[in-house]
Amino acid sequence: MVKIISLSLSIVGYLLFLNGCQNQPQKLPPLPQDSAIQVYFNYNQAQGKEYLETYRNIVRHGDNLEAVIIEQINSANTSLDIAVQEINLSELARAIVAKKKQGIKVRIVMENNYNLPLNKLNNNHGLGILKSANIPIIDDREDGSKGSGLMHHKFIIIDGKKVVTGSANFTLSDIHGDFDNLETRGNANHLLVIDSPELAKLFTQEFNYLWGDGVGKKQDSLFGLKKPDRSPKTLNIGDTTLTVKFSPTSPTKSWYNTPNGLIANTLQSANNSVNLALFVFTDQGISNTLQKKSLEGVEIKALIDRNFAYQYYSEGLDLLGVELPFKCKYQPNNNPWQNPIETVGIPNLEKGDKLHHKFGLIDDYTIITGSHNWSNAANHTNDETLLIIQNPLIAQHFRREFDQLYEDAILGIPDYIHRKIETETAKCQN
Repeated sequence: MVKIISLSLSIVGYLLFLNGCQNQPQKLPPLPQDSAIQVYFNYNQAQGKEYLETYRNIVRHGDNLEAVIIEQINSANTSLDIAVQEINLSELARAIVAKKKQGIKVRIVMENNYNLPLNKLNNNHGLGILKSANIPIIDDREDGSKGSGLMHHKFIIIDGKKVVTGSANFTLSDIHGDFDNLETRGNANHLLVIDSPELAKLFTQEFNYLWGDGVGKKQDSLFGLKKPDRSPKTLNIGDTTLTVKFSPTSPTKSWYNTPNGLIANTLQSANNSVNLALFVFTDQGISNTLQKKSLEGVEIKALIDRNFAYQYYSEGLDLLGVELPFKCKYQPNNNPWQNPIETVGIPNLEKGDKLHHKFGLIDDYTIITGSHNWSNAANHTNDETLLIIQNPLIAQHFRREFDQLYEDAILGIPDYIHRKIETETAKCQN
């Protein structure tokens, strides 16, 4: 019976794949990769970018991000340090367990909300597989607290020489799609594989602050604002200039010295274009910087996840020139643009899938990316990674990702938001 169901799923998945092929525009050839920094997208629509996703037995377009991670894990010779908000992928977990059995040192840090006890996990849950194999795992309660903000990192350090990082959690929904919805393709995400011992050293320092002395000992782990604040570090990696900054930064310090301040300062360099693909956008200072660049003639396009784009606190509303009251109050320092733009909206994704990227592309040369959402929580509370990458070839990959998301995006202010603004405003006047 199980085989029949599996075969049926495979047939349905293949038919969906064929139907998708008929509706797809002509595909572009794959882009070459930088020798030191490779980038992968689970929505990659280039020729030949298809794979069999084994959890649901369907063939789908895009880079197999789980396979990318497993390939890098399999290359480990001495150590694997993993900091990720959530993990449930069973194939990935089995690859980690196999390396531990080979004598590789494995350490994992995760967010406490997802660190469930073994008795609540089934045999096919990635975390259950890891715990059954006694993989050392801590979360942000290891410092003796009830948890910090979010342990929101998504990175792996391999042998102290290579870093895998990006926007994706190691989960089925973030990488492949929802198990019970064959049409979903996963949240739109990307991964970077960076070959740089110098960068790996900086990530290892961040990991060691989180890890402390490990599982159940002195409670000397440092999360959130307990970590020392560090200035951005800039490295040359092959043909790339890369800057890394770890969050959070205390709100008592100048905003310009925070990760969001670094984002704004980087946006200041734009001469021609800024393209944004963001899960959340709630930082007023960044919005004000973009307004300045727009008035200077820089073309700005922005896509925000549908669940956050039109919330009263979303800076997407600022760019569109409107504001939405909440309990008859507006956001402090709110600044709807007097010269709004219409190139702001939401991507046309399958219901259930999210725009989970956190990237900005400047002049098709500079990329702002990482796990860091453009929000106050990421800036002042969460454990996050922010990367600034300057490389025209890598920028081409992000431009192609943005273009295919923007191609059929829903732009402007939806009618229901217009009606909501009118209703809430009238309610407050009364």
